[in-house]
Amino acid sequence: QVQFVESGGGLVQPGGSLRLSCSASGFTFGSYGMRWYRQAPGKERELVAAISSGGTTNYADSVKGRFTISRDNAKNMVYLQMNSLKPDDTAVYYCVKAGDSSPRGRGTQVTVSS
Repeated sequence: QVQFVESGGGLVQPGGSLRLSCSASGFTFGSYGMRWYRQAPGKERELVAAISSGGTTNYADSVKGRFTISRDNAKNMVYLQMNSLKPDDTAVYYCVKAGDSSPRGRGTQVTVSS
């Protein structure tokens, strides 16, 4: 059974940093690209960052230069380092396997507020 558990969210002031983690299980992790999506209240789900099975990364323009996606295939983990956070980054963040149309995990809440 494919499962994802996201963690690391919280309340942070503008300009602060957080590191999100996603633990994956139930599939051959190293063979799949992984993505981080986010969804804010009243808004559509947004692709934030992606990393291929080979480690190639891509980012939404809104987070480029501030966020970094990485993966550890030995641990079946994917991470999202978020720096210089802004109030607009407030959302629930989900990790998603390439090929999945919607998140399977509960996500982790990130709130950026003073």
